[in-house]
Amino acid sequence: MESTSGAHKAPLKHTPLNALHKQFGARMVPFSGYQMPVQYKAGIIKEHNHVRQVAGLFDVSHMGQAIIHGENPALNFEKLISNNITDLADGYMRYSLLTNESGGILDDLIVTRRSTDSGREDIHIVVNANRKDTDFQYIEENIDQFCTLEVLDELALIALQGPKSEEVLTRFNPRVADLVFMSSLETMINGIKCFVSRSGYTGEDGFEISLPASKTEDFTLRLLEEPEVKLVGLGARDSLRLEAGLCLYGHDIDTNTSPIEAALGWVVDKQRCELNSFPGAKSIFKQITEGVSRRRVGLLPDGPIPLRESTLIIDNVGREIGYVTSGGYSPTMERPIAMGYLEISHSNLGSKVWANLRGKKLELTVVSLPFVKHQYHRGV
Repeated sequence: MESTSGAHKAPLKHTPLNALHKQFGARMVPFSGYQMPVQYKAGIIKEHNHVRQVAGLFDVSHMGQAIIHGENPALNFEKLISNNITDLADGYMRYSLLTNESGGILDDLIVTRRSTDSGREDIHIVVNANRKDTDFQYIEENIDQFCTLEVLDELALIALQGPKSEEVLTRFNPRVADLVFMSSLETMINGIKCFVSRSGYTGEDGFEISLPASKTEDFTLRLLEEPEVKLVGLGARDSLRLEAGLCLYGHDIDTNTSPIEAALGWVVDKQRCELNSFPGAKSIFKQITEGVSRRRVGLLPDGPIPLRESTLIIDNVGREIGYVTSGGYSPTMERPIAMGYLEISHSNLGSKVWANLRGKKLELTVVSLPFVKHQYHRGV
């Protein structure tokens, strides 16, 4: 979901786990205005493999959390996003996009419809760290006057990801085993009221846990007492999401890319496009019906050299036909992988294109996404 941009002028912010990261030997780096752990002593590859095989714990408290409440919050917020949420059952969530009037992507986000103890309906959203101030201002300015956006700065967010995540978390509360992918509940875990969702950004089964910032360090230390759980930094989070074919805002998607170009047409409701019922719907519907000139694809380099963002892609006669948006080494596949945009005529599976590496050509093959099969628990 989020950008790795570390550009900042203001002092770096800290999450509630900042001291704990340093205690555990993390290498800290600037990330979306925060000081965040890129890796711990084990290193990115071992951390990555631990998530794929066991269970890793991530600090994602830099992400923005907010609640929209008031009169018909689902119906009113739906007017700003690309897909339906009024059909969501209580406690269920959906990946969505905030779009601008030209059909570009302002941000990608997770939207949950949930009922409170008082019977009130709320919409809970999680947005990217480097976009949260902009997103929240945009939502406040455009949401119905009978709805209110409440930013949840007092909450932290951690993610337990990997095939052993359910086994670990059910030791604290068996109810979490009832959750399926993209569902959630409010419950007590280790004596703390938490909002738990079965979701994540790794392609693995796992949970994201929203809880009071003041309780987060003690809770994290308690989870780390479980033998399966190890801390994992943002370096492995990036390689995991790349293997899963998931977009990184500011790199794979931005205000100049549309959902259709980004191969995110499944996040767009076609009927709402026809009715022009959200920003940019008319432009997006035109792309659905008439096609686009470029598309996001998976790329396998022929060789050991990882591709980096902005690497130009050319055809067999040297004409520029696209560029890389995300690239790196895949610990699971033990080879470089990448994503990028290609002219539609070169985007078919199996097509051969070339990366232009300082005048040298490296052959690439267009492949389907994800690179590594998702392991989401869908309850089937």
